[in-house]
Amino acid sequence: MRFLQRKIGIKGILSIVLLPFFFLAFIPSSSPAKDQRDYFVKKVFVLELKGSINPGSSEIFERAVDVAQKARGGCLIVLLDTPGGLLTSLKGMVQTMMDANIPIVVFVYPPGAQAASAGALLTIAAHVAAMAPGTNIGAAHPMAIGIHGAGGNIMKEKLENAVAAMARSIAQEMGRNATWAELAVRKSASATASEALKLGVVDLISKNLGELLKKMDKMTIRLKGDAIRLRIDSPVVEHFKPTFRERVLSAIADPNIAYILMMIGIAGLYFELAHPGTIFPGTIGAISLLLALFAMRALPVNATGLLLIVLGVVLFALELFVVSHGILGFAGLASLLLGSIMLFNSSETGVGISFSVLLPTILGIGGILLAIAFLATRATLSRPISGREGLIGEKGEVRRMVSSAGGGLVFIHGELWQAVSDQDIPEGEEIMVTGIEGLKLKVKRL
Repeated sequence: MRFLQRKIGIKGILSIVLLPFFFLAFIPSSSPAKDQRDYFVKKVFVLELKGSINPGSSEIFERAVDVAQKARGGCLIVLLDTPGGLLTSLKGMVQTMMDANIPIVVFVYPPGAQAASAGALLTIAAHVAAMAPGTNIGAAHPMAIGIHGAGGNIMKEKLENAVAAMARSIAQEMGRNATWAELAVRKSASATASEALKLGVVDLISKNLGELLKKMDKMTIRLKGDAIRLRIDSPVVEHFKPTFRERVLSAIADPNIAYILMMIGIAGLYFELAHPGTIFPGTIGAISLLLALFAMRALPVNATGLLLIVLGVVLFALELFVVSHGILGFAGLASLLLGSIMLFNSSETGVGISFSVLLPTILGIGGILLAIAFLATRATLSRPISGREGLIGEKGEVRRMVSSAGGGLVFIHGELWQAVSDQDIPEGEEIMVTGIEGLKLKVKRL
């Protein structure tokens, strides 16, 4: 022992003793909880999301996740085909996905489908991201309208930075290409299915649902920060069916659709007020307005914008009763335009009405309202053309002499009327009606 101490020293002896333990630290241990790292998928719920991402699709998604979590060995597969949607709805769906206790798969399907804008970020946030051949992903630059000038540029930059940070954070958490995710937001980068697989944006390329399930078997994913291995063997597949309410909300919750419905509702009710008894415009207007209010309940509506639209309707209504020579009507049109631009707080939420929808709608509905107001005003101010009052000022012919002492007969509007006059008017003379006394016309010679 003393010889060893002299040759290699105390430190050398300790190194020799501890060396086996050092190597043992790098040898994988056979954990007794191996089965706990496996997730046996027994039931697969399939949810189809087509069209824009909005409060309706968010509500359907959250209920589908809840149903799948209650099932033993549940898994949710989302068949996605979307051009994008609302940032507020996307945030809620991503939070629900990351908080889920079950694996959630986003499958861009069928061939020809896309996961653009908000759909790209939703795909990146999935536990398993898959695409079908012939699909594409990307172009996630946030769009907002109604922001102009220096302050508007700052708000756009803030929105872009926030979404870029969100995309980068999601990609890092799910182990995907964070650089490409940020480029999809800042530079509207896009990729085909094969390119996305090479870039590490998605995990799989599958032709159909059956092939996807086979490729997912024994695949390791991240679930709430933990690595688990999927075990899939002939699971029960159930297609998730949205309720009628969810289908209606999903269809009308797009800001553009909600805005058009509101404008149709306003025009219909305004026409009914200007022409009482027409019924059809008022009925359609009431239904459209109620649907719009139902959709806006789920959308981030700006109160100032909504009040400006209400003010515009009030100004149009006043045009029916106040002679303003069109001033109130044009003020109402300006109020409608400003309210429409401000209706959604796009600088904070990314929700906005497309100009391709805004301008034709406001010009069409505004033109209709102005035309109704003009016709109603002209009808109010014009001389009556029917009934007893409509005879005053009309011309006719004496059929039997009208004397100042008695009376006579005149022919007006295809009818014979008894007439009186302050002067004698012989038969055949042309007369004009100046008034009405009971059932007799007061006339004078032209």
